[in-house]
Amino acid sequence: MILPMPLPEQFEWDQYNDQKNWEKHRVQWTECEQIFINEPLIIKEDNSHSKSEQRFQALGKTNNSRCLFVAFTVRKYFIRIISPRDMSRRERRIYEETP
Repeated sequence: MILPMPLPEQFEWDQYNDQKNWEKHRVQWTECEQIFINEPLIIKEDNSHSKSEQRFQALGKTNNSRCLFVAFTVRKYFIRIISPRDMSRRERRIYEETP
């Protein structure tokens, strides 16, 4: 499902999370930001992980065509990245089949 939602154009980063994401998935924060400006961008709500705040999952491509899954939340005027990683095979298939 592609959610029709206006996304903030600013990002909020936690330095600890940034370092942890790099060590675990080798994803740079700049790559995460790129998926929000490239098309297609698929966003769906993540109700199973939303305990205290609304969370979302995004599938998108970086400027270098790296396919990423990004879990994030929106806080006021900022997109706060929670966890990025490369798309799974199933996610990539869903992404590639999206018009």
